[in-house]
Amino acid sequence: MAKRKRAKKQETFAAIVGRAMRRAAKAARMDAKLHGTAIALMRDGRVVLVKS
Repeated sequence: MAKRKRAKKQETFAAIVGRAMRRAAKAARMDAKLHGTAIALMRDGRVVLVKS
């Protein structure tokens, strides 16, 4: 008996964009740590530079 292929569940556009944003943020943190630069974050409505 032949097996049926299951239809791959499609991701929403928002899920794809969210994953890409997390991947880009991780790369930015790694780059900042490599070069010893600070990262700008938003904390309590203010922009804060965090040394990595």
